[in-house]
Amino acid sequence: MAYYTWILAFHVMSFTSWMAVLFYLPRLFIYHREHADNRAFTEVVQVQEYKLYHYIGVPAMWATIISGGAMLYLNPGIFQSGGWMHAKLLFLAFLIAYSFSLNKIRKILIENPYYKTGKYFRVYNEVPTLLMIFIVIMVVVKPF
Repeated sequence: MAYYTWILAFHVMSFTSWMAVLFYLPRLFIYHREHADNRAFTEVVQVQEYKLYHYIGVPAMWATIISGGAMLYLNPGIFQSGGWMHAKLLFLAFLIAYSFSLNKIRKILIENPYYKTGKYFRVYNEVPTLLMIFIVIMVVVKPF
């Protein structure tokens, strides 16, 4: 299973790319919302939001899911190593839902640049950080 470590490396790189999008896209939403009166600025931010989500975020998310699935297929015994993998997959499901929610918010901001507040997006921006912390702890520490 020498190729397993190559898949793992690809998985880590994909996850890192996906997390970068999940960290930065809400920051763009903050700029979008706080400069809603400047139409020229928001048009530029809308293009950035679209490209970041569709050109980097979605491919990185699917690469993470597919490579993770491949590792589970190659090592199904990992489910007997404790509940940590089940917890990780639960947090992953929340992360996927969060990712899709960003696209929904992106579309809403196009129609209504005054949607929510900058403070709301600052708080919303912390969700992937918390999920990432839980996922990394489950994988590295394996607390149960």
